[in-house]
Amino acid sequence: MALCVSCSSSDGPSDDKEVPPTPPVNPGELYPWEENRTALLNSTDMVLIYGGGHHREPYNWDVDRISSYVTYKDKAGTEHWLFDAFLFLELKDTGNGGTNKTYTYENQEGLDAANQKDWKRLVDYYFASSTGLGALNRAISNAQKRLGTPKTKHRVVIAIPEPVTHKTPANENSTTVYWGSLDGHIMDFSIAQDRVDACKWYIDYVRSKFNEMQYQNIELAGFYWLAETAGTTRDIISKVGVYVNQFKYSFNWIPYRGAEGHDRWETLGFNNAYYQPNYFFNTEQSYAVLEETCKTAKRENLDMEFEFDYRVLANNSEHNIYYPRMKDYMKAFKTHQIWDTKRLAYYEGGGNLLSLKSSANEADQALYHEFCEFVITRPIRSK
Repeated sequence: MALCVSCSSSDGPSDDKEVPPTPPVNPGELYPWEENRTALLNSTDMVLIYGGGHHREPYNWDVDRISSYVTYKDKAGTEHWLFDAFLFLELKDTGNGGTNKTYTYENQEGLDAANQKDWKRLVDYYFASSTGLGALNRAISNAQKRLGTPKTKHRVVIAIPEPVTHKTPANENSTTVYWGSLDGHIMDFSIAQDRVDACKWYIDYVRSKFNEMQYQNIELAGFYWLAETAGTTRDIISKVGVYVNQFKYSFNWIPYRGAEGHDRWETLGFNNAYYQPNYFFNTEQSYAVLEETCKTAKRENLDMEFEFDYRVLANNSEHNIYYPRMKDYMKAFKTHQIWDTKRLAYYEGGGNLLSLKSSANEADQALYHEFCEFVITRPIRSK
């Protein structure tokens, strides 16, 4: 992994001389793939790839690890393409990578907000040559030797960190001048335009890195708004969306159930919004609530998120509670035509699909195959 060794931790603009430079692209300048793009790139099945925080084990997504999200081999031994889109995101970093700092990429109590160097460090993690997007590109290349070229290149979506107003989100008396500077201007996140400009800087840096790497098998399809509610960012979302769209990238969002703005996602400026049922995690929530969430998604033209984590594994003490809840998603999504017609995002807890695949337990193996068949047989994939 290639982290920027010059990007040491900083609490604010006092370390201004070491602030990363503006990305090497002029505002409004298009890269070749942007010039040739006539419409937003669609996908049907987008898996969430968490990485960049040193609390993750393993820390890197290498070729072997990410290959299990690119293809699936059924019980008969036939291999299939699996997910067609990959959302790279992170929520926080514990700082165990030598920075001795813990910070958050979203409005999260108990942690200080990430600054400009932290944002850059995250992008550099995604675009390391042999892991992250590089590993994904290579895994697809390897699979093409067996399966042939897919109908479209696989899509990549990159999360935009939330430009949190205060350095300490829970303390409105904490400074709003902590992030860094652009073109000599020290950013003040009490000013909405400064927060927007920070997001534009990040988007341009992602674009420049994608251009630098010259991937053959993946396309930069869009960006993802990390804040899961409009409450803290409603004043800047639409401006960021306009900037994303001008380059023909999609602007994506995954609000939690009942989040502020979920029923106004198009007005806010998003192209795609995936609704979180949160059913898997809330054991007090009845199956009827999951069904009602499906109805809400259809009524409000929302796509949906499929959710599970390590607790479905047979060796987990809570398996008997969470295993049927994961299966409920497949049942409800089929009953309410979500499976047939909606784009899906998949939260699997940061590597637990691979845990199911690698398990020697028969129940885990059965669930792995059932889930993958659920994904690859969706009618929407053939449209």
